[in-house]
Amino acid sequence: MKMQRREVLGVLTAAAGAALLPGSGSFAIAEPTPAANSLPKERVTGIGGFFFRAHDPNALAQWYQDHLGVFVTPQSKDDPVWNQQAGPTSFTPFSEKSSYFGDVTKQWMINFRVADLDKMTGQLEAAGIAVKVDPTTYPYGRFARIHDPEGNPIELWQPPNAVAVK
Repeated sequence: MKMQRREVLGVLTAAAGAALLPGSGSFAIAEPTPAANSLPKERVTGIGGFFFRAHDPNALAQWYQDHLGVFVTPQSKDDPVWNQQAGPTSFTPFSEKSSYFGDVTKQWMINFRVADLDKMTGQLEAAGIAVKVDPTTYPYGRFARIHDPEGNPIELWQPPNAVAVK
């Protein structure tokens, strides 16, 4: 049986929560499962960049900065760097015939975690950006969908018990 993308995110959320155990006021890493022991000894530690083509790269970079707080690659030592909060990440190839992204000509969709979906969608709507909020609250969180100015789909995900970045 195939899992739906949001079910995968639910599993990731549960796995991430299970990997952190409270202890002495801090978090301790749980013992690896047998499946984890069969993984390669050296693995990637996260996503170091997201690169894609755009009709107007400068305008699109500015849109992501203005509306989602994502800074592009710094060009000097004084430029801000976008740091993401640690948390579960879904890496999921879809069938080339999938309709999940909407427009079949779009080859990718990014999912951004957010601390407060209501505040984020309110901010985006106030800026004139169309937001489609999924009315269902799933055991693994809430979702909304927007599109950047070039029509690329963006999914916003508020995991359960999301904590705001300070």
